[in-house]
Amino acid sequence: MNAGSTKIQLAVVGAHLRGQPLNHQLTNLGAEFIRTALTSPFYRLYALQKTDPPKPGLIRVKTIGAEIKVEIWHLPIENFGAFIKNVSEPLCIGTIELKGGDLVKGFLCEAHAISDARDISKFGGWIAYLDEMKSP
Repeated sequence: MNAGSTKIQLAVVGAHLRGQPLNHQLTNLGAEFIRTALTSPFYRLYALQKTDPPKPGLIRVKTIGAEIKVEIWHLPIENFGAFIKNVSEPLCIGTIELKGGDLVKGFLCEAHAISDARDISKFGGWIAYLDEMKSP
């Protein structure tokens, strides 16, 4: 975000993606979809247990990771607090490095939540994982 900017770039990776059950939490606050992007290759994506609706958790790693597909949204800065008050644990908002080196705020996951979660990094994103789960 540039100094004086009225919007914050926010990377979403799961239930807030377009067409997913929590996307309305963004659009109701005036967020605008900007583009899809990939994280740098230092992330792992996990299907979290006991979340409703189902959600993934994105974790930054030091070594072997994957590029994970995310959506970048512009959220009016005055609505940022209203948005994050609805972010429930084990998810949190932190800094995500995109492919190419740009840094944006986005959804990350507390490390304790992946102890019983399935690593779904090989799918490259939440939607690809959901599509695989639907196929016979």
